[in-house]
Amino acid sequence: MLSFSHSPIVSYLLWCLVLLALASSNGVGATAKPKVVGSGYKLVSLVQLPNGGGLVGYLQVKQRTSTYGPDIPRLRLFVKHETRERVRVQITDADKPRWEVPYNLLPREPAPPVTGGRVTGAPFTAAEYPGEELVFTYGRDPFWFAVHRRSTRQPLFNTSAGALLFKDQYLEVSTALPKDAALYGLGENTQPGGIRLRPNDPYTIYTTDISAINLNTDLYGSHPVYMDLRSLAGRGVAHAVLLLNSNGMDVFYRGTSLTYKVIGGLLDFYFFAGATPLAVVDQYTSMIGRPAPMPYWAFGFHQCRWGYKNLSVVEGVVEGYRNAQIPLDVIWNDDDHMDAAKDFTLDPVNYPRPKLLAFLDKIHAQGMKYIVLIDPGIAVNNSYGVYQRGMARDIFIKLDGQPYLAQVWPGPVYFPDFLNPNGVSWWIDEVRRFHDLVPVDGLWIDMNEASNFCTGKCTIPKKHQCPIPDSKTPWVCCLDCKNLTNTRWDEPPYKINASGQTARLGFNTIATSATHYNGILEYNAHSLYGFSQAIATHKALQGLQGKRPFILTRSTFVGSGAYAAHWTGDNKGTWENLRYSISIVVDGADADAAAVATSSPYFAAGGGAKLQGEEGEGVEDSQRSVEVDVGGLALPLGKSFTVTWNMQIEA
Repeated sequence: MLSFSHSPIVSYLLWCLVLLALASSNGVGATAKPKVVGSGYKLVSLVQLPNGGGLVGYLQVKQRTSTYGPDIPRLRLFVKHETRERVRVQITDADKPRWEVPYNLLPREPAPPVTGGRVTGAPFTAAEYPGEELVFTYGRDPFWFAVHRRSTRQPLFNTSAGALLFKDQYLEVSTALPKDAALYGLGENTQPGGIRLRPNDPYTIYTTDISAINLNTDLYGSHPVYMDLRSLAGRGVAHAVLLLNSNGMDVFYRGTSLTYKVIGGLLDFYFFAGATPLAVVDQYTSMIGRPAPMPYWAFGFHQCRWGYKNLSVVEGVVEGYRNAQIPLDVIWNDDDHMDAAKDFTLDPVNYPRPKLLAFLDKIHAQGMKYIVLIDPGIAVNNSYGVYQRGMARDIFIKLDGQPYLAQVWPGPVYFPDFLNPNGVSWWIDEVRRFHDLVPVDGLWIDMNEASNFCTGKCTIPKKHQCPIPDSKTPWVCCLDCKNLTNTRWDEPPYKINASGQTARLGFNTIATSATHYNGILEYNAHSLYGFSQAIATHKALQGLQGKRPFILTRSTFVGSGAYAAHWTGDNKGTWENLRYSISIVVDGADADAAAVATSSPYFAAGGGAKLQGEEGEGVEDSQRSVEVDVGGLALPLGKSFTVTWNMQIEA
């Protein structure tokens, strides 16, 4: 029998080596094997519907996996050439309906209902399904699909390089791209390199209240569409691809490939043939809605700022423009006109109604217009008529059967549900009541991602006031809140790069397990909130004024431009951010907006007091930003207009 004796240090080192060996045998510490997320699907049947109804096919999963959840075993494929230049490819669960963008929000041709496999049609065995401009091709095992031009065979989209993955909360599909493809879109985000997408930059699509000074981060709008410009026989040709899906997603652009990773809904692709950028825009807006006609005065010069403490200050601003002989078309109020930041109210001391009406009579006689801000959060206040009427009609978004409590400028608030028909009619009535109180010419709807100063499930505190009286930081949460971690909606298996830091989906917004009308989950409908509010506001103003409504919205979705102009949100007074603002405005065409507004000179810290007229770089920044905005940016869909922010006129 042999025995060995070692010092304690040697024994410890030997023990570490044993542990490392065991760990290596289990894969820990060795090169990590990639997760097997899924193995794809095979096409088991394909029929052609009568009367040009398209193709319907059924897919079967090849091998079930559990990463990010179980695979949906059977999928339904639907393909249709809807117009000469547009083909639709939809993939969804074959056995039960899945969430999709509501047709009443974005009207479009319906897809066949999910029937579990009972569909009438002739077997389709051809390798291609051609339309007039585009051709759909496919493979059976594994299933893949591609779209190419009929005239030149130029491939536009081809998924054969990667497996199709389809789970309840994780959908993945990839397309190959040529090296010379130039992509634009996938907004809304601030891209430091200009409007052309750069390989390996992050593109997360999920509406978020984050200032536009943050680069490569999901911002206020959700637009899963891109235009692809390539060279063909020495000339540029363009096409576009829309994935109509309102769930959060990461899109990975690698230069020679593009991969979608979506956390819900279905895959509903629309391909637009182009072949010029202008033709792409025409085809795209013919499907999602033409840009809303703007009132002529909306393209004039606008003046706005937060901090007009009373009506006398506003009157002084207007008079200052007149004295300086600078034409002013529109004067705006942020929430300063409100009584304690409550929607549809007037501050009785600082903006008394008789004086405000006299002011409006005066500026209207001079051809000027007046716009005010409205946020979606409705103050929880039993003496507040807007809140009382909303509670009576049961129109607020809920969590666990009760109105979801959040916090914005007035303190504790509930959020109206614009997917609820009663919520829309209530909103229309409140806009009418306010217009009777003060005849505004347009509305600025802000904070509608929706923004929330708190996160999670909250209650009104018992030990302190909320809002805190005279607080210098009213944007700091003062409710009692706890994170929601016990649902798959609040903590999905795949985490998108929300807020640029894989934040919780419910971070500073409505909890994603909250519910809308008919049990619709906020998880699915989150990015539609600003869009649905814009539609309701458009209905309200159109019915009141009988003229082209003017609505400016911060949060947008596919189709928002048919109802509202778009504001690009908070920015900063630096040369760098002035440069970024140009690409942001041009990128606003994703929202098919007829007009896109920036805050100029700027909102956030960085210009600060310099924008008030002090000597230094800030004044020059202000001058340059106004020069850029007044000069106007030529957009594919319209024109930018100037909203000057917090700038005094120098003699």
